[in-house]
Amino acid sequence: MAFYLTGDTHREFHRIQQFCERMETTTDDVMIILGDAGINYYCDHRDNTLKNELADLPITLFCIHGNHEERPYLTGNYEEKEWHGAIAYIEEAYPNLIFAKDGEIYDFNGKKAIAIGGAYSIDKYYRLSHGEAWFESEQADEEIMRYVEAQLDACDWQVDYVLTHTVPIECEPVWAFIPGFDQSRVDKTMEKWLQQIMDNLEFEKWYAGHYHVESEENGVRIMYEDYIRLDEDE
Repeated sequence: MAFYLTGDTHREFHRIQQFCERMETTTDDVMIILGDAGINYYCDHRDNTLKNELADLPITLFCIHGNHEERPYLTGNYEEKEWHGAIAYIEEAYPNLIFAKDGEIYDFNGKKAIAIGGAYSIDKYYRLSHGEAWFESEQADEEIMRYVEAQLDACDWQVDYVLTHTVPIECEPVWAFIPGFDQSRVDKTMEKWLQQIMDNLEFEKWYAGHYHVESEENGVRIMYEDYIRLDEDE
């Protein structure tokens, strides 16, 4: 069993299929997608069509929550089930499509990995004005934040891996921001909260997606279309 990581896919999984063929993976192997997998996007038959295609992939997908997708428990299709020592959202019909519950701490080959999804969509108003999907649940709310902090209290604020979609505010890749976009319009609540977590947490590695770049920023590995095997990234 191997655990791999990659960044956002936004409903495009051809590169994941190619990875599986190249690495000769099986469903015992896990690909961690660091948010915006896009599997729960339309919340109708179009998502089911995609799930049916992904069910044939020779790998298990473990998806952190992003901002351009609905939270699994709000779609009405998922059940909370135990997976690798913690709670995840799973549909019985698609056992290789797993969705993280924010704050849960998973056991990956003896390593503790906490999942903390969500982010603000800088294209929120464009989406709303053009009839595209925007999800009110995109960011972690106060209830989720309290749950994450309670889970960290329970493990004495010590984990091996942190898996997020966005990053602590001091780790933002500001060089990759859209030129001319007024950053004062961006809600940084999650980034500021994640910074508080980072400042108090003992961890080995922190991985995030969201920014569509490959970068190391102040202790966080930001990923997009590259791949890492967890036990080899030491």
